[in-house]
Amino acid sequence: MLKSVVRAVGAAVRISSVATSTARTLPLSCPTLCSPSSATTRPFTRSLWMLNNNGASSGYRPKLFSSKALNPSISCGCGSLHTEGDKAFGAFLSDEIKEELKIQKNSNLPKMSGGWELALNGTEAKLSRNVAGEKITVTFNPEIVSSPNFVVDVTKQGAKHSLVFDCHFPEDEVSHAEGEEESDIFAIREVSFQPEGDTDWKENSYTLNTDALDWALYDHLMDFLADRGVDNTFADELMELSTAAEHQEYIKFLENLHGFVKCN
Repeated sequence: MLKSVVRAVGAAVRISSVATSTARTLPLSCPTLCSPSSATTRPFTRSLWMLNNNGASSGYRPKLFSSKALNPSISCGCGSLHTEGDKAFGAFLSDEIKEELKIQKNSNLPKMSGGWELALNGTEAKLSRNVAGEKITVTFNPEIVSSPNFVVDVTKQGAKHSLVFDCHFPEDEVSHAEGEEESDIFAIREVSFQPEGDTDWKENSYTLNTDALDWALYDHLMDFLADRGVDNTFADELMELSTAAEHQEYIKFLENLHGFVKCN
């Protein structure tokens, strides 16, 4: 009963924080970036002026070199343009990669408990497991210090449709005192049936929004996910995995950028 009350309070918080919208938003389109308390975090080496001034959109960009004209390297035989700025950029990227590799605790991504299998396709990650004739798939996109939106597909053998849960990590979590039952650290935003095997959500399928849902029904939906391994333990491990996957992709991007800028 206490768990249901906590969830009811959480639902009230979500109702007050969600703005009225007439257009349905596709899942994974606006990931929530709240720092997880239980997930492993890493120090940032990314530019402080970018974080404090909203990056390039702030209108301020420090000028590292003043150059009236492009000065291609005369000693380069590759035929591409190389300036003093490119040389400094390449040196900076080399140092940045070294620092990020120092921060990276392990080149391998953390394992998920519960028999989940991980598949990566660029920046899309997919976890899947089979339970008593059902296939459960969780899809998400890693983000920095990541508490990503994620989608859970539950498919039964021979079924034409999957039961799909669009989930997220609320910015304002319901706190609980020591000794109280643990509250949910993730929430269900929407529930719908989608054709089995389709990667894109159908707009003509009825979607159940949980903002004003009866708390008892919402409680059963959360228990349905927990029975299939999508619970607080899963959510904690998902944040750790997503953060590590994003860091791995960031290092790979820096290495590709360094290879593009430098003279071969």
